[in-house]
Amino acid sequence: MTAVVPPSFTTTGLLAVEHLTRVEDGERLHALLWRAGADWRMIGSSVLGGGIGERSWVLNAQVAHGYRRVDPDRHLAGLARDAGADGPGVGLMTAADVRACGRARDGGVDALATVGLGVRGWAASRDDGSAAPAAPGTINIVVALPVALSDAALVNAVATATEAKVQALLDAGHDCSGTPTDAVCVAARVPNPATEVHGFAGPRSTWGARLARAVHQAVLAGALRS
Repeated sequence: MTAVVPPSFTTTGLLAVEHLTRVEDGERLHALLWRAGADWRMIGSSVLGGGIGERSWVLNAQVAHGYRRVDPDRHLAGLARDAGADGPGVGLMTAADVRACGRARDGGVDALATVGLGVRGWAASRDDGSAAPAAPGTINIVVALPVALSDAALVNAVATATEAKVQALLDAGHDCSGTPTDAVCVAARVPNPATEVHGFAGPRSTWGARLARAVHQAVLAGALRS
């Protein structure tokens, strides 16, 4: 593996991501890195930095189709380290080309989605689950809100983002709820005595509605490009 190449572009807004490139096994691969910095609390289902806690960066890395490594957390941590990302962070993987991401903003909420739909279906299936590690996530969603959320609201925000994802897939003409390995990360500000901590993030709450619209637009854009 070669060293990470310096970013070729940076976007603005809360999710000011950098585009990184690297070469693994002779294949050029891409990644999006958000250097969030301090004062962010995130919730996510990611293999690296999942759960709830303060995080300072989010890396969404493309990997080769047929990815076979059994240590994706170490792999992502190494990629972040090569890119100079310090402190605890979140690492996501996908076989999709992250350069085709969908982006949207609504009322101060930023959303980014990388969408690969090669293996898709409905969540409720007659097939039994597997105890084996899942393949890299193919729909990765990252959302940033400029406000603080309670723990319950963070969980609520994940549910709202997931509902909006499904709505976007249906609007794009796909008969599915997602892929078996989708991942989501929601970032909100760290609570402090001087700011309000919002206790709700459902789709009809103020910030939940903005989150839902942003995620819907981002996933829809990504799905139409996939």
